[in-house]
Amino acid sequence: MAKEPDRPSEMAAIARYFRPLATAPGALGLFDDAAILRQLAGEDLVLSTDMLVEGIHFFANDPPDLVAAKALRVSLSDLAAKGAEPLHYLLSLALRSDWTESWLSGFSEGLRREQQQFRITLAGGDTVRASGGTTINVSVIGRQPSGSFVHRTGAKPGDFVAVTGTIGDAALGLLVRQGRITLPREEGEYLVNRYLLPQPRVALAPALRQHASAALDVSDGLVGDFAKLCAASGVSGEIARPAVPLSVPARRAVATYAPAFDTALTGGDDYEILVAVPENEADALAAAASEVGVALSFIGRIVSGEDEPKIFDEGGQVLSFDGTSYSHF
Repeated sequence: MAKEPDRPSEMAAIARYFRPLATAPGALGLFDDAAILRQLAGEDLVLSTDMLVEGIHFFANDPPDLVAAKALRVSLSDLAAKGAEPLHYLLSLALRSDWTESWLSGFSEGLRREQQQFRITLAGGDTVRASGGTTINVSVIGRQPSGSFVHRTGAKPGDFVAVTGTIGDAALGLLVRQGRITLPREEGEYLVNRYLLPQPRVALAPALRQHASAALDVSDGLVGDFAKLCAASGVSGEIARPAVPLSVPARRAVATYAPAFDTALTGGDDYEILVAVPENEADALAAAASEVGVALSFIGRIVSGEDEPKIFDEGGQVLSFDGTSYSHF
């Protein structure tokens, strides 16, 4: 039997790579089995968790620092959509059996950079060895003024529907990565990078608390997630496909590969924020987004009824899709 490569023990790996990330006093230096969080008066804590699985959310040969960044950012996107600001996170790692210390070193370096950028610290977690590929679970803890949580359930008929950033880049980037779409190098790299490194709209959280009636982050595809928001709010809705913001590389992909527009609308991994906003708050939300450098596009309306939301093309025809969102089952 081949000898396993020299690797640090579990406790040594935690001490070397993760203890330096646990700088909050309540993390107790990762010496204990739990952390202590002291809630401030007038604040609510907001919790969310996401799991990334090798072969589904990332590839085995993706740079480990970018895998770490994606793992943290997809959960930060959930906090942003609820109007919460990052505080701490818990990390659980099931490492593939042939993991290397260089991978773990790169992974922890990616976390360190993300912590600095988003002002969040590690509070605890667990590390085990998996029988298959690597699985990563990140649970985030955010804070916001008491009573300011932005629900999915608050959309009302007449609300405008808006979305941040651009839609479909990550899903199309995956197609580029798989060799199913060929684009000029720079445009292909842009889409792949959007797949590897989502952009959580944390800066928009305060404005969402103030102006949005409902919001969620677009993780499973715009069409399907819009349907989830409408169903939770007991309403229906309409989106104009020409109004959906696409990047220049995504537009090139759509022109190159006929099904790409459907993929952009349903493929997922956008981690942009879909917002319902009262008409009289729309200008204020747009101004706040501009102030923090987040692109915001108005793409539709909330309407009464409980019918499936409709997506209209340029000629006003209702579009149909083979699948409206990504599903793990």
